Amino acid sequence: MPKPELYIIYTGSRKECPEKISFSEEFFGGEDICIDVKAKIIYDGREGDIIHQYVTFTKVCQEQVSIYGRTRKAIQEAICICKNRNVLKEYLESKEKEVVDMMMELYDQEEVMRSYVKSKEHDTKVETAKRYLSLGKLSFEEIAIGSGLSVEEVEDLAGLQLA
Repeated sequence: MPKPELYIIYTGSRKECPEKISFSEEFFGGEDICIDVKAKIIYDGREGDIIHQYVTFTKVCQEQVSIYGRTRKAIQEAICICKNRNVLKEYLESKEKEVVDMMMELYDQEEVMRSYVKSKEHDTKVETAKRYLSLGKLSFEEIAIGSGLSVEEVEDLAGLQLA
């Protein structure tokens, strides 16, 4: 039986370029977990191979997102650029609608995740401000600075706590 191997194609920028990553080390601080996966990292392929083309496609998408935001226009521009550069051309010509739909779905999921994280961060700020308010010794301005909320948000919280 062949030895199983897992690969991750990494398309972002990173200062360190490890050859392998461990699921346990990367996400759980090296704790002993029931299943630990070690994956070999591929940063780029050879000129013209499918991996190199995929990495190029993701970089073109990132460039277009920086111009147009996470929009259908950005994806369509990236596809057009890649087809003109002969990057995944055959695939993009035959599956353009599916690629646009898939990328829009990814953007939507990322937006939901960002919104969730932002909501959790706001909740933490509100809880911090409530603790400061309960002390009764700080001004609204000081509480705003300490919690990361605006003075108006702190005033609103103070009004809710009095009600």
